[in-house]
Amino acid sequence: MLQRLYLPSPPAALYARFARWLASVLPKGLYARSLIIIIAPVVLLQSVIAYVFMERHWQLVTRRLSSAVTADIAALIDVYETYPQDRQAETLSRIASERLGLDLDVLPDATLPPPGPKPFFSILDEALSDEISRQIKRPFWIDTVGRSNLIEVRVQLDNNAVMRVMARRSQAYASNSHIFLLWMGGSSLVLLSVAILILRNQIRPILRLAEAAESFGKGREIEFRPRGAREVRQAGHAFLEMKRRIERAIEQRTAMLNGVSHDLRTILTRFRLSLALLGETPEIEDLKRDIDEMTRMLEGYLAFARGDAGEQAVTTDLRGLLEELKSDAERHGHPMSLDIVGDPMVTVRPDAFRRLLFNLVSNAARHGERIAVQANHETRWLVIHVDDDGPGIPPALREEVFKPFVRLDEARNQDEGGSGLGLAIARDIARSHGGDIALDDGPLGGLRATVRLPA
Repeated sequence: MLQRLYLPSPPAALYARFARWLASVLPKGLYARSLIIIIAPVVLLQSVIAYVFMERHWQLVTRRLSSAVTADIAALIDVYETYPQDRQAETLSRIASERLGLDLDVLPDATLPPPGPKPFFSILDEALSDEISRQIKRPFWIDTVGRSNLIEVRVQLDNNAVMRVMARRSQAYASNSHIFLLWMGGSSLVLLSVAILILRNQIRPILRLAEAAESFGKGREIEFRPRGAREVRQAGHAFLEMKRRIERAIEQRTAMLNGVSHDLRTILTRFRLSLALLGETPEIEDLKRDIDEMTRMLEGYLAFARGDAGEQAVTTDLRGLLEELKSDAERHGHPMSLDIVGDPMVTVRPDAFRRLLFNLVSNAARHGERIAVQANHETRWLVIHVDDDGPGIPPALREEVFKPFVRLDEARNQDEGGSGLGLAIARDIARSHGGDIALDDGPLGGLRATVRLPA
């Protein structure tokens, strides 16, 4: 039976590609996206207004002014050619200057200059050329860029003369239109500045809430008070209530575990006293070893359940802590190499972090002979590799060992000690700091445990 293969249509594929590209280009932060939401409509509106103004008002006014100047020049040409008389040029020059605001001069036996380069963008040049061609219909030459405040128009007359007319630029060009654009742009900048300041004050409580939630997830305590808009304050109060519930649950669990620990330790102490009153026999020694093993297992269970959540994060010297672990490992006959790159000062819960590293180093020492520890704190992340030359763990079982009470005897040749909580406690501590632990093949031929923490 044939099955049809449905492929997305080209428009859908193009839309999906455009959506992915747009998502990669747009900023990820709330503040930047809010600025785009405010600035984009204002810029679009101002662009439309400016285009309409330039296209409709500015060009219309410029064309009408150019048409009026061209009509005056055409009238002067008609008077010059219709009523010939002596000293006519002087009379027209006086009338043009006094009545029309033009500087007129007739050049006998002259020709038009060669055409000059046209400006790249000039509404005046285009409008004035169109009006002269439409009203005067004679060869002409204009210069709108040679002098900043004046324009020059030369028209070829029938008697091989050239009439040269100088006019102020403001007579043919709407020169004050830029004031409107400046006012529009200036007012937009002022309004956008005020909007940005107000938006920043509205975004700051959200960023503060995110910082408080992130710090609480890393086991750090910072002062936080809900502020800002009503919805942001509601989210802040909800976070504080959640934080209080979690802390209350941890306190209740810790108090319960302390009570259980006291009761169990009392029973174990009574066992020890009872055994101490008995004679020294092989059976008694076995019972004492069982009691010691029960004590270690009890301490491991309590440490895992407690999680050291009540400890505060402080700045800790990583180098000193690792040097202490190195001394302990070498004292028990396990050579350990140490390499630290970057800043050795990290912000962690010292006792919990020491337990994390101790569990990893102890696990490496239990299953291998050589240990290598590498720490890198060159970025905002602290990365620690703990390598051993033991038998390693198959990839399919590397997540299983993080579960409580799991012991992979066949995979790691585990001895009689341990309760199966070492890696579980280590991952629990790493995640309480906002990080995690991963297992992989190590360069020494055994297992590599990688700790990654934000520090």
